[in-house]
Amino acid sequence: MYAWFFHFLPGPTWLRWLLVLALVAGVVVVLMEFVYPWIAEFGFFSDATLDVE
Repeated sequence: MYAWFFHFLPGPTWLRWLLVLALVAGVVVVLMEFVYPWIAEFGFFSDATLDVE
């Protein structure tokens, strides 16, 4: 799958790597800014497991 995606990117190899890095960075930003905070509202991720006295 990744080879297919890499094959259809335009330009020489160095430009393809820059495009892949930019696309991965964009996906990470979208996930961190929008998806993960939305999922955290429905989960138990922020619940404390220790009772601090």
